[in-house]
Amino acid sequence: MADQIQVARAGGAAGKLGRLAYIDWMRGLACVLMFQTHCYGSWLTPEARKTEFFRWSQAAGTLPAPLFIFLAGVSSAMVTQRLREKGVARNAIARTTILRGAEIFGLGLLFRGQEFILGYPKSPWTDLLRVDVLNILGLSMMLMAVLCWATDVSAGAGAVGARFSASRSRTSTLTVTIIAALIAAAAVAVATPWLWTTLRPGWLPWPLESYINGVHVYGQPQPWLFPIFPWVAFALVGLALGFLLFSDFARKKEAWFFAAVGGAGVIACGLSLSLDAAPLRLYSAEIYDYWHTSPEFFLMRCGVLLGLLFLVYAWCRWGWAQRGFSPIIQLGNTSLLVYWVHIEFVYGRFSILPKARCSILKATAGLLLIFLAMVALSVLRTRWKKRKAKALRAGLAPSAATAESG
Repeated sequence: MADQIQVARAGGAAGKLGRLAYIDWMRGLACVLMFQTHCYGSWLTPEARKTEFFRWSQAAGTLPAPLFIFLAGVSSAMVTQRLREKGVARNAIARTTILRGAEIFGLGLLFRGQEFILGYPKSPWTDLLRVDVLNILGLSMMLMAVLCWATDVSAGAGAVGARFSASRSRTSTLTVTIIAALIAAAAVAVATPWLWTTLRPGWLPWPLESYINGVHVYGQPQPWLFPIFPWVAFALVGLALGFLLFSDFARKKEAWFFAAVGGAGVIACGLSLSLDAAPLRLYSAEIYDYWHTSPEFFLMRCGVLLGLLFLVYAWCRWGWAQRGFSPIIQLGNTSLLVYWVHIEFVYGRFSILPKARCSILKATAGLLLIFLAMVALSVLRTRWKKRKAKALRAGLAPSAATAESG
């Protein structure tokens, strides 16, 4: 969702896809899935919520959050690696990405403040401190920046340059960062069941503990919140994949690389089911919860993400995704904006339909209206940014001419 990070082209055949259309398309898909989840969840009657249709809608609604966080990791890796290849110092890279993460985190706090004000007096003050998806996005970006800073083995230019060529130094940094990201992701996933149960940091004030396990004010961790454990692990997996896009194999044989990514997704899903069915487990039966905190479920979700990435890549490269105007890619370009705005017209005081009083057909009509409105808003935002950039360039041209004549 942190779409303000401009995704640099990874090179090779990827350049043919423009602004890495498959990343924007996948982010746009997350937006559409988010819209339908929120619309049906807010507007359907209690009777409609008992239908198979609603159950499938809510199942699809489990995808947007991991998609947004995973793609934030991919984007962070691509930006970081491009800056590395330009010779930017690792401290400067870390400062840039940490500040962007802090900005997203601040926007998350601002969003919670807005929701509290618009929902007053019904909104409890504790909602101001709720750990939402923007909070974890910002924190993930800052943590990934620290990891990338720590794993930049090319930082000691003098000593390293005397022993290694530039390409070998680059490969070493890529390898170290990828391995570190995957190890960190695994560690987060493995620690999650304990931090949600037997090893809960209950000695912390609940606003801080909530960032560890999503306890909030309920006394028990809540699976609908977005604490560091396990959510940051999705960003770390995305970070590793983003750096893999810069490997020689991905550059030279991009299609085969993404086919391998899809295959890895299938293997991850199968491994998840096998581990869940295994007689021996790392956790006791009292704390093992496959559908919320287990590393096995995290592995399943990562497999789904990797499989989706392959399918979206194929659709963007060989399908119709880029034939003419793509509303999905357009939404992906401004996902943060449409996330922020649509909430008020679905859940908030300005909901376009009465909450919990709509049939499936009526809610679907409302969903279509929300989709079209958000696409229109996204287009306006994009055009405004282009117009602003054009005016800035036009303003700089006379200044350059004056300097030359002087």
